[in-house]
Formats: sequence, C-alpha cells, structure tokens
Amino acid sequence: MRSLARAAVILLALQTANGFADAPPEPDGYRMDDYRSPTPASLKGAKPVDTQEAAALSREGSFVFIDVLPRPPRPPNLPPGTVWHDAPHDSLPGAIWLPNTGYGALSAEAEAYFRRVLRTVTRADPDKPIVFFCRRDCWMSWNAAKRALENGYHRVYWYPDGTDGWSEAGLPLQPVEPEP
Repeated sequence: MRSLARAAVILLALQTANGFADAPPEPDGYRMDDYRSPTPASLKGAKPVDTQEAAALSREGSFVFIDVLPRPPRPPNLPPGTVWHDAPHDSLPGAIWLPNTGYGALSAEAEAYFRRVLRTVTRADPDKPIVFFCRRDCWMSWNAAKRALENGYHRVYWYPDGTDGWSEAGLPLQPVEPEP
C-alpha cells in the first residue's frame, strides 16, 4: 500500500512539473468557445510534441508546420476611407499560416480553404507529417489538428506551446503572411 501511495505522489509531481496536473480532459468534439484557456495534454490520433521535439522536427525538414493563429478582423465601425493594416504576425521559420481555421465551427469557405491548403502542402499525401500550432493555452491548434485527423491525415503532430514556447526557448520567429 505504501509503494502505491508513493507512486501516486511521484506521478502527481511529474504531472505538475510538466504542466499536466491542471490539464482539462480531452473532449469528444471540437472546442467551441473560450479558445484561450488550458488545453488537454493529449489529442487522440495525434502526437503532442514539446519545444525540443518541434525544433528537431523543424530541422529535419520533411514536416509541414501550420500556424492557425486567428487573424484579427477589420473593425466594423471604421469610417469609410480609413486605411486598415493587419497586425504583423511572427511565426516559426518556414511555417504556413492558415488563420481562422482552428475555430470549433468553420464556415463552408474556411473549411474549403483548410482542406485545399492541406491538400496542396502535403501534395495530397495523407501520410505527410503535419505539425499544428498556435500559442500556448490555445485550442485553435488542437481543433485544427483534430480536423486534419478527421480529414484523413495520419501523421498529425500537435505543438501545444506554439510560438510562445518557441520564442521562450530562444528560437527565432519570422514574419509570415496568410496562405492565399
């Protein structure tokens, strides 16, 4: 009994050290709101990776990295003729930015955009490894990775620390534009 209690204490300490003690359970469906909140530690069918693993996959060069951070919309109440410039977005070197494709419910247009770009960047190969990311505590990447799995992609990776973890590790970010 004593060894079982000790094992439970060790497991809790490891979970806490790795940030999993407060991780919510993995839902059955997509996250539909409160996207900037703690994410699960897992995604059934996908492989979560930490910053060290993501950097190694990036160096390897055969992985497609997809950033799904949303793009801020143009404010609807701007006076006519007002010039609107999108805020710059920095991402992992070589990443493809698919803004607004990590929401729980996508418009038909956003869904078609997601599928079309995935088909293009994977050359329609469902076994091409894809790494989805956003920022830490952001369900957008979790949703997008889940969506890729449901669209028949088999080698899906999820980088939950995203650009936050990347920059905290001292790794470079670079400006990126949305994929057309």
